[in-house]
Amino acid sequence: MTVNDLIIVYEDNHIIVVVKPQNVPCCEDSSGDYDLLSAVKDYIKEKYNKPGNVYVGLVHRLDRPTGGVMVFAKSSKAAARLSEQLKAGEFEKKYLAVLVGTPKEKKAILVNYLKKNAVNNTVYVCGATVEGAKIAELDYKILEENEGLSLADVRLHTGRSHQIRVQMSFIGTPVYGDMRYGGDKAKKGNLALWAYTLAFNHPITQERLVFKVQPPKDQKPWSCFDIDKPFMYINPKNS
Repeated sequence: MTVNDLIIVYEDNHIIVVVKPQNVPCCEDSSGDYDLLSAVKDYIKEKYNKPGNVYVGLVHRLDRPTGGVMVFAKSSKAAARLSEQLKAGEFEKKYLAVLVGTPKEKKAILVNYLKKNAVNNTVYVCGATVEGAKIAELDYKILEENEGLSLADVRLHTGRSHQIRVQMSFIGTPVYGDMRYGGDKAKKGNLALWAYTLAFNHPITQERLVFKVQPPKDQKPWSCFDIDKPFMYINPKNS
């Protein structure tokens, strides 16, 4: 990725909403690879001819293999207000996921307790009484089935690390391409997990903003489904 590859969905004086490509880190990590946060900073520096360091606030994260819509703050005030919303549960995050197989229930709420192993950066389902366990909740509905795969619309209620991947694998339908949690069912390919909806209140005007971005629908396994369906009957102001 280069700064010229940056896809900007929305920008004003306070925030910038962009598309995170798959397999690009959202911020600097041990790999040393060019990251999305650096790309946004470089874009602002170049576009507005700003000298020295440019402030861009990282408000939330997506796992490196996950693509989709992200918002960054262009001021510390905006960053603080967006972070407050995130903690208060006022952000809405929805994902599309291609699952290997189809869950027994086509629509359900999943509630588990998760614990992270910091040594190998993996997360696992555990009991509620395990030290360090955190509750994880999401709801999903299956939109379509094809070729032994299913397309799921997933809404996060909590924001735990690797949450969707772990919880969907736990019920026997791992995310396509998830070699870490998919076990014997894993299919090789890019992780088919995409953050397609992000909604929050503008940090200054308080207007409710909803941004929706499609996954790469010409690429497998997305190409197995009618990806346009989740976007067909949407009122951007009220969804």
